[in-house]
Amino acid sequence: MRKARLYANLVKFEHTLFALPFALASVLLLAEGFPPPSKLFWIVVALVSARTAGMALNRLIDEPFDRLNPRTKNWELVRGDVTKGEVKLIILVSSALFVFASYMLNELAFTLSPVVLFLLWFYPQAKRITYYPHLVLGLVYFLIPVAVDVALNARVSLTAVVLGLGMGFWVAGFDILYALQDYEFDKKVGLKSIPVKYGIEGALKLARIFHLITLASLLLLGFIHPKLGVLYFTGLVPIALFLLYEHSLIKPNDLSKINKAFFTVNGWVSVAFFFVVLLDYVL
Repeated sequence: MRKARLYANLVKFEHTLFALPFALASVLLLAEGFPPPSKLFWIVVALVSARTAGMALNRLIDEPFDRLNPRTKNWELVRGDVTKGEVKLIILVSSALFVFASYMLNELAFTLSPVVLFLLWFYPQAKRITYYPHLVLGLVYFLIPVAVDVALNARVSLTAVVLGLGMGFWVAGFDILYALQDYEFDKKVGLKSIPVKYGIEGALKLARIFHLITLASLLLLGFIHPKLGVLYFTGLVPIALFLLYEHSLIKPNDLSKINKAFFTVNGWVSVAFFFVVLLDYVL
């Protein structure tokens, strides 16, 4: 049980809350009728296993920097509570499970699964070569509704693309906010990010722009999806207020509330979107 807790903490398993409600909302929006339970099961397995592989890759690849960073020096891998061999095994098992889940969905999902695994590997590498690693992570989340569409319908529809844009810029925006914590450290060791390139104020402005794109995408989704109605548009109001509140917590001269903005508020954004879509779907 202790090892299980260490592994869960290592990959921040609870953060699956960010992606899973959006993915389930994608299922409701893209399925023609309620999807078979087996499809729904393998979609969830694919999502959870891919996210686990991505987080474990992040920890393994970033370990030399995590060892130097005061914020991360007590993480499980750095402390030695979890070994590199164990992390590699987590990566291997979760990646294999993701590929198998893709195979169980359909041939197209199986064929495209290596692309997802490549992006998961590339994200922690990106901060070494580009100031825009947040967009790489955003691309991973953009692919969630696209992958759901592929899994359910063996296609990529306009609905999936628009929803993917909303998800991608939402994640890229809050990843910028999260990166503010390591602004000084990243500059010191030569890691790249939007805060490093544009400074704290510039990064905050870009994060706001990204989240405005998210809201615009979700608004557009309501117009192009034939089954979304007034209830959906009404539900976008609290989502917009959550994002506004998130940005009100972080100021250029006060970054003390980043964790509240990142963990708490973004969790509510994802859950709120799912329930808005679910209520509109049911009613």
